[in-house]
Amino acid sequence: MPRVKHRLGPLSGSARAYVLGVILSGVAITLYSVADLVKHPVSPQWLILVALTVGSGLAMLRVPSMPISFSISDTFNIAAALLFGPSAGAITAAVDGLILSSRMESTRRSIERVLFNMAAPTLALWIAAQVFSALGGNRPLGGPLSALRLLALLALFGSLDFGLNSGIVAAAVSFDRRQPMLSIWRDHLAGVWITYFGGTFGAMLLMLLAHLGTVDALILIMPLPVILYVTFRHALGRAQDQIGHLGTVNKVYIAAIESLAHAVDAKDQVTHDHTRRVQDQTVRLARALAVEDEGEIQAIKAAGLLHDVGKLAIPEHILSKPGQLTPAEFEIMKRHASIGADILSVIGLPYAVAPIVRHHHESWDGTGYPDGLAGDRIPIGARIIAVVDCFDALTSDRPYRPRMNDGDAFQILRDRRGQMYDPQVVDAFFAMHGDELVATLRQTPLPTIDVPAPVGQPLERADEGREDPDLQTFFELGRALNGAVSISQLGEALWLHLRKHLPASAFVLYGYDWANDSIVAVYTAGDGAGRMDATPIPLGDRLSGWVAATAQTVMNSDARLDLCKSAREHSSLRSALAVPVVSNGRTAGVLSFYAETPNAFDDDHRRLVEAAGRAVAGSVPNLAPEFAARGVTDWS
Repeated sequence: MPRVKHRLGPLSGSARAYVLGVILSGVAITLYSVADLVKHPVSPQWLILVALTVGSGLAMLRVPSMPISFSISDTFNIAAALLFGPSAGAITAAVDGLILSSRMESTRRSIERVLFNMAAPTLALWIAAQVFSALGGNRPLGGPLSALRLLALLALFGSLDFGLNSGIVAAAVSFDRRQPMLSIWRDHLAGVWITYFGGTFGAMLLMLLAHLGTVDALILIMPLPVILYVTFRHALGRAQDQIGHLGTVNKVYIAAIESLAHAVDAKDQVTHDHTRRVQDQTVRLARALAVEDEGEIQAIKAAGLLHDVGKLAIPEHILSKPGQLTPAEFEIMKRHASIGADILSVIGLPYAVAPIVRHHHESWDGTGYPDGLAGDRIPIGARIIAVVDCFDALTSDRPYRPRMNDGDAFQILRDRRGQMYDPQVVDAFFAMHGDELVATLRQTPLPTIDVPAPVGQPLERADEGREDPDLQTFFELGRALNGAVSISQLGEALWLHLRKHLPASAFVLYGYDWANDSIVAVYTAGDGAGRMDATPIPLGDRLSGWVAATAQTVMNSDARLDLCKSAREHSSLRSALAVPVVSNGRTAGVLSFYAETPNAFDDDHRRLVEAAGRAVAGSVPNLAPEFAARGVTDWS
């Protein structure tokens, strides 16, 4: 019967001390056995068993794609111990361990590993054989009930050999990984017990045949290694075919995952590469949290890439809106978690990916969506992705705000620890980014940062109770717009008449360029207008480009979204009110006002500028020639 061979990984300090103890014990037993064989020689026929051990060890078979090897050499080790005594068995086991090490990959070989592979089976077999000899005496087959007696002795021998060998390996791994020995033994070693007993009872056949004469027994047993080798080689060949088939299926799953990820990137270009970064960070964080189950790791890896796949069903104007979502829009956006889970459930991935995707927006305190789960009821993968997803979103540019620096993002995670996010996951995420940063976050208060109100929540009015502009203001504005004969006059009329009713420090009038499908700044005014990017803004891009593409007003979004990236850090602008100018059913331009304080605009301001936008639309035809001269080809 085959037996699984164990390979020792890299050693820590405590593991090295333990391994050294095992090696020294094994060396002592080997030296004692050599001396014992010199003092009490055994039959030269023992060398035949040594030769069979070497031959079967060299013919060791490996399970394809797995760190497991099969050999029938243990049958001959055990037979040597049972027929010729503990010393002969120990020497044979040491030789078998040396052969095993010679078959290992060269990158895994070291003196420690070679000696450990020789010492562990030598110790186990020598002790088991000593107990067998002490209880069985020189004639284990003699006396009444000899068959039952021999069976009991062999069962004890196999139990000791298996228990000691697997226990020695489990203890070494336990020291190295700092994990419970029993857990390691149960999860990785307990299942190979049958191979030890198979070798033991295979050796029993040799003992029985030995009554015919040792040479005759060995001649009769010679076909056994060949038959077993061919049988297992054939079985492993079939296993290789199955593993190859599984590999092909796995490639199909991976291709499906990659295709979905590409589809999400194509739908939501603003967050391009976000999913890749989240995938990498979630796997690292999962391992830092001691998630060891490989199936769960694979599920987390796939979910990190596919957590936003449900956004395929979300309208693009909501995904790319450069401002706060309305409650109705937020309800639509929330659907992406459950839709994503439904999509993945239909695919039938081999890992539990769908539950992680469904619940990655749940909150630790139960206030999340879609199911309001709390605490440990949220899958660990979803809790991990929630933290990583938040940090990456905060530190990258989004349609509704520019990226934050890492310190501000860490501060937000700390504030939400225990409310939105699992405290243990947040702590592990901090630790993963360095002990110094963790200490700074916990001991030094960071400056207050301006975080937009939660998506879907109505903004407070900036100036409750303020009266609407009077009719005289609208009359004067309308007269000025109708009398405008140039773009400068149009822009100046808007700025002069509206600035006294708006908390704005800058204003830009954009016109739509049909030929290039973009908007261009045709008039600017105010202290902060000098930093506005003069290059055309493609329709749908930035803040004002989104307003032009959707013909929807955006209020109190981050004003820096309309700036080029190099100007964002130095700009004092913080909020924007952008209103479309719609003429003949099409967007002809955008009125964008910018303020230096967050949430500076309210509903009265919005209504005022929207009314101005309608008034501007009536003046558009009169200025079409000048707009055309400036390259704005569709201001009509």
